[in-house]
Amino acid sequence: MNIIDARKLNCPKPLILTKNALEAGQNEITVLVDNDTAKQNVLKYCNKMGHKSEVSEQNGDISIKITKTSSEAHEICEVTEETETVSKKTTKEVKGYLIGTNVLGSGSEDLGKLLMKGFIYTMTQLKPYPDFIVFLNSGVKLSSEGSDSIEDLKQLLQAGTRIVSCGTCLDFYQLKEKLMVGEITNMYDIVETISASDNVISIG
Repeated sequence: MNIIDARKLNCPKPLILTKNALEAGQNEITVLVDNDTAKQNVLKYCNKMGHKSEVSEQNGDISIKITKTSSEAHEICEVTEETETVSKKTTKEVKGYLIGTNVLGSGSEDLGKLLMKGFIYTMTQLKPYPDFIVFLNSGVKLSSEGSDSIEDLKQLLQAGTRIVSCGTCLDFYQLKEKLMVGEITNMYDIVETISASDNVISIG
């Protein structure tokens, strides 16, 4: 069995090493990580691809045993995803926002927070709604406890907007347990989302 030691590696390296090993023909691997964010990223990828995974933890180290699904099933999955992506692109332009700050503009922080609150509220008043909103760096504060934009973001989420916050950023600001809306994601997923989009508006 191939062992991948991804301890002490920052996101998205543990996930990319896992993906590369499986795509290189490894049918069974064990990935070693040392933090919950890396564990969740690898497990999320396994779940998406249909691979089996078993987790064990000892002395702060996390071991993830991964058994790859059959190549035939994997190929079908890839073809289906590709077909769905093409179909989506031909019927509707995919547009989203990459928000890397909790304030809008430079100058007064208080004014910047007020402007950002107004900006997100305005999203709820204009159609079509964005397909996704990605929060990075201090932008994750907008989707976490204490944010004035939670109800507006929940409205967008219910309307079909995918809302994701960077897990590494949530860890940095100690907000992972205070996330109020949307899901936690990783840099690999963020880049994948942006790459598959027709129009990405970056703020901050």
